[in-house]
Amino acid sequence: MKGHDVLISVKAPGKLYIAGEYAVVEAGFPAIIVALDQFVTVSIQAADQIGSIVSSQYQENSIYWRREDGEMVFDNRDNPFHYILSAIKVTEDYAKTLEKPLGIYHLTVESDLDSHDGRKYGLGSSAAVTVATIKALCKFYDLPVDHDKLFKLAAIAHFTVQGNGSLGDIAASVYGGWIAYHSFDREWLKLAQKNYAFDTLLDMDWPGLNVELLTPPAGLKLLVGWTGSPASTSHLVDRVALNKAKQQGDYQRFLENSKACLKRMINGFREQNLKAIQAEINVNRDLLNQLDQFTHAHIETPLLQKLCDIAQTFGGVAKTSGAGGGDCGIAIIDQKNDISKLLASWQAHQIIPLNFNVHHVEE
Repeated sequence: MKGHDVLISVKAPGKLYIAGEYAVVEAGFPAIIVALDQFVTVSIQAADQIGSIVSSQYQENSIYWRREDGEMVFDNRDNPFHYILSAIKVTEDYAKTLEKPLGIYHLTVESDLDSHDGRKYGLGSSAAVTVATIKALCKFYDLPVDHDKLFKLAAIAHFTVQGNGSLGDIAASVYGGWIAYHSFDREWLKLAQKNYAFDTLLDMDWPGLNVELLTPPAGLKLLVGWTGSPASTSHLVDRVALNKAKQQGDYQRFLENSKACLKRMINGFREQNLKAIQAEINVNRDLLNQLDQFTHAHIETPLLQKLCDIAQTFGGVAKTSGAGGGDCGIAIIDQKNDISKLLASWQAHQIIPLNFNVHHVEE
């Protein structure tokens, strides 16, 4: 464990989905995701008898805890810190496998991933806080951790709380930059957690999991527009899951078409071909709208449709990002185009351009 007076501070970036949403929740199906320069920062400092967890988002719900017989014991039960607590548990399970003594500490969370009035942009704040908490605790306990191990620790912690989703936002927060992400088999993880020792689970290959770092073409400009209305990813993913059983044929076609589209798009990145990437963004938008027709998830809201239409008017291509239903849309445009007019038109239609850049994680 690090010295008592040392303040450890780490950050993890938020993310946006570029393509492959919904299909990515199925094991082995790809998505392209980007990490952004908006962060969750977690700070840890050793404490004596009473530890605390404080978040600038939830000042009134700060929680205090002690340790009894190696377990955390909380003084107040009703708290919004489930992801942080799950991240702490998973990291301390890892520490125990390395026979590290557990300490008491003050943990502080600060986030850029919400607007000033507390509304979420949809940048994956629960994933970023999970990743940042684990990174900070690995430093605090002096635990060996690389990107692959950090992903697995954070995926276990996040999945334990959320119970659905692809964990692609965890991958973006861990690896940074532009990534092609193939999700692993979450049903396998549930079984594996029961059947393998924790350290074995961290060291083994996870079926279906693949993360490839991508380099965008030099002229590619990513624009992000926010509709101002938040969406619940968990609820939207659940709604699609409920309806896919009824429309099995349509859903299987959607999956296969999405996989083919993403394969072509990933090749566009490998070949530095902006036009190819843009063509597949359009294909992916159409596929999501087809999915919407038989699941009634309301993925592309009227304002998100307007965001896409405006981008096309000014020579770009655009689509919803993530689960849709609100939050953000993304546009991909050649930076030679007149981007200022596109952004002004978004603003005129109550779409807020977000001035975010791609964030690359250091090795």
